[in-house]
Amino acid sequence: MTTLTYSSPFPSTFVFGVAAASAQIEGAAFTDGKGESIWDRFARTPGKVFNGDTLDTACDHYNRFDEDFALMASLGVKHYRLSIAWPRIYPNGDGELNQAGLDFYHRLLASMARHGITPWVTLFHWDLPQALEDRGGWTARSTVDAFALYARTVVQSLAPAVKNWITLNEIRCFTLLAYGYGTKAPGRKESEAVVNQTYHHALLCHGHAVKAVRELGGAGARVGLTDNCDVAVPVTETPADIAAAKAWFAERNAHILGAMHGHGYSAEYLARTGSAAPQVEPGDFDLISLPTDFLGLNIYTATYVRAGRDGSAFEALPLPVNYPRADSPWLNLVPQAIYWAPRMVHELYGHKSIYITENGCGYNDEPVVNGEVLDLHRRDYLRNHLREVHRAISDGVPIDGYFLWSFIDNYEWEDGYERRFGIVHCDYQTLVRTPKLSARYYAEVMRTRTIL
Repeated sequence: MTTLTYSSPFPSTFVFGVAAASAQIEGAAFTDGKGESIWDRFARTPGKVFNGDTLDTACDHYNRFDEDFALMASLGVKHYRLSIAWPRIYPNGDGELNQAGLDFYHRLLASMARHGITPWVTLFHWDLPQALEDRGGWTARSTVDAFALYARTVVQSLAPAVKNWITLNEIRCFTLLAYGYGTKAPGRKESEAVVNQTYHHALLCHGHAVKAVRELGGAGARVGLTDNCDVAVPVTETPADIAAAKAWFAERNAHILGAMHGHGYSAEYLARTGSAAPQVEPGDFDLISLPTDFLGLNIYTATYVRAGRDGSAFEALPLPVNYPRADSPWLNLVPQAIYWAPRMVHELYGHKSIYITENGCGYNDEPVVNGEVLDLHRRDYLRNHLREVHRAISDGVPIDGYFLWSFIDNYEWEDGYERRFGIVHCDYQTLVRTPKLSARYYAEVMRTRTIL
């Protein structure tokens, strides 16, 4: 019998991997000299995190990483995107170095090497040292200086084992959501001008990280940003709606991707922000606009856009109440997002190498029954999104890899341990790991390099 497949195989150089983040899986929140992070503090603030869940134990990856890498290897995972916990390296954000923190990551990377897994290291994934927040956090330019020191320390120390570096993860989440909406740590609600300044400080940190990799990363080191851009999907794939979607995309992403690639904030963006525009110092954009080797995109959902019926450039459409979504209320299921976001950054900004650095879905109730977790909804999500990735590649969009979020159920920020994104189930009482049906499915996709 012939096995029917959806399409031709992915390119032989295409990277398949999984992803996770330090604060969400490591636990050991105050072990071996690690300092307090803003999420350690936020989790202990009544009413901020579901069920009052903390990061203290999480998945205990700090003590079980070798077991976890053995499990990855058994599934055929050869690439893993991880992050470094800034408070493990500099407990106060800057000042005294905690050598025990660096030693932990050396042990972790050595274990990855033994299991044949290539590291993709993110320097910052939201766990800002609380000591820096006490000095202003992302609203203060001094945080940029502290990050520059941290980035150079980590790159120089880990460079022999790491060639793929990601500067920051999802600027919007640790700026707008954290300092504007107040839903993420540290939970502040500041003015538009202050939030816009946090964007700028984050972009400066990105530039410092690029500079650190160029100067200290060694031969073959590569670096890029991971952005969760606002994604537009044209309602119809007609010239008018595609142009509308592209115009919406450019406007919504002007403050991050547009600024990086435009060597400054556009006149349109400055006109929209007016007196709330970021304060820029001489030389800032020489740093922010340093060339990168790739762009990482975290793609989960999108907005449907069409040409404005009133003659306007675009019209973003509201979703019906019963539009399909995951248990995360923000995660509307729009597989075409993973086609259009890479295509637009390629066409608008000229990126020649794009990686999907996160893509996944969160559901609450996924019990282990007879040794299995039958997460067919996640299998369907994965398959539908990979079809759109394959379509994009076929249309000439330079997508070079895909990292599934996430390897294991973990601490899902303000949702605590309620929401599960992993392809491996974690029993938070026993810490037993159980690969889900989606893990077995993804293992076959990686093995065959084909959508099955």
